[in-house]
Amino acid sequence: MHEAPIIKLGGLNIDLSIVFMLIVSCVIVFIIARLATRNLSVENPGKMQNFLEWLVEFVRGLSNSTMDWKKGKPFISLAMTLIMFIFVSNMLGLPFGVVTDVHDAEKAQIFGQPLVSVTEKMEAIHKQHPNEEPEVEVAWWKSPTADASASMALAIMVFLLSHGLGMFKNTRAYFKHYVHPYPYFLPINLIETFSKPLTHGMRLFGNIFAGEVLITVILRLTSLGPVGGVFSVIGLIVWQAFSIFIGTIQAFVFTMLTLLYISQTYAAEDDH
Repeated sequence: MHEAPIIKLGGLNIDLSIVFMLIVSCVIVFIIARLATRNLSVENPGKMQNFLEWLVEFVRGLSNSTMDWKKGKPFISLAMTLIMFIFVSNMLGLPFGVVTDVHDAEKAQIFGQPLVSVTEKMEAIHKQHPNEEPEVEVAWWKSPTADASASMALAIMVFLLSHGLGMFKNTRAYFKHYVHPYPYFLPINLIETFSKPLTHGMRLFGNIFAGEVLITVILRLTSLGPVGGVFSVIGLIVWQAFSIFIGTIQAFVFTMLTLLYISQTYAAEDDH
């Protein structure tokens, strides 16, 4: 497996590949949104405007399936941003990857900071094989959602938003649902509540991470000679097509669950 380019700042381990790819995802989503809203027209809408209108109607349908439109309307922008951001993030690791080889621990630096993940790996290799020159591959380009920290951060954001809305905007119904249908269901309801962000984030991470690992395995078939190269190309084409489908479904599922969790806390009625 490739190592991540991690540096230490303020006692925290910062994965530069995730930071970089999150920025790339945000820029792409911003460009798509800007192009779709640049020249709005009622009589002659462009392709990007048609796409935006379709996306709005699609997200509106998701919202209407989970809560009343009056309560769900304020979250349309959130849902559109999430589904576009997660879809773009899921797709980034499919076209290509950027991997560099490091042979010298002293050169494993960026912005004047050492790549601690690389130096630690090289030290471990040197201890096991002192007579060999250590070599570490560093991955700079990948899907940010293929990292557990990025996917879990999105899930925790949704968790805090939905429960914050429930506590402050729908207080009575929110706290009442913890003892529904009977008070002794409180522990079960608490377990259910705190397990949601884990399943929400890990579902997204697991599917995208597994897809990128399999792409790496398929690419390694080229080392088996011409036959392996043929199977590698065929397998890569098939798997990337399937990964696009999986990435799209995961963006849909994450956004759908976000609206569902909000409806369960913010839009829940007292007779829930």
